[in-house]
Amino acid sequence: MHIVITGASRGIGLEFVRRYQEQGHHVEAAVRDPARSPELAALAASSSGKTRIHPCDVTSDQDARTLAASLGDVPVDLLINNAGILGKMQALDQLDYADILRTLDTNALGPLRVTVALLPHLRRGSTRKIVHISSGMGSISDNTSGGAYGYRMSKAALNMAARSMANDLRSEGFVVVTMNPGWVKTDMGGPDAPETVENSVRLMMERIEQLRPEQSGTFLDYRGHTWDW
Repeated sequence: MHIVITGASRGIGLEFVRRYQEQGHHVEAAVRDPARSPELAALAASSSGKTRIHPCDVTSDQDARTLAASLGDVPVDLLINNAGILGKMQALDQLDYADILRTLDTNALGPLRVTVALLPHLRRGSTRKIVHISSGMGSISDNTSGGAYGYRMSKAALNMAARSMANDLRSEGFVVVTMNPGWVKTDMGGPDAPETVENSVRLMMERIEQLRPEQSGTFLDYRGHTWDW
């Protein structure tokens, strides 16, 4: 397969690159600043040209178009929109609206920019799968603790965008899902998170491999069941 992964410099994105590369797939790894991604550079160097690194800030329309252009006319079988930020954890009476806007731009609009730019490549692909990495914190029904306004709102917006995208692309045979990776030990998740990056990505890859057309438009948990909206 030919796979595009955004946010590939560390954590979940880097582990996706590592595992898909090990399986022999062609991986296009999109990162905001390739110069700050030595682990990704090492992976690409060991891939015999199968893994390529592309600079791409998902908040930039031009970067999304440049990413698409850099792929030439190759088909893309799987797009994993993983790039995201946590933003500030703010109390209700201390909200930083500029930070909330940055979080929404990255986490919700970013996947839209990249997906739209790559649609011609995805239409040439054989599997036509689009996976948006969301969060359990984007679930409205699961929110029992409040707070995290920017992050929660951005992931809920991503979930809605993915649902609309699934409906719009269903007739073309696309499978579009959002996926909750769990609370993972990453720079974002922190050291107290109960799940490892390796296990989360391994299970998500199993879910992605098993995706069926009837699942398009759903919010999936990495452990194999659906997550409440």
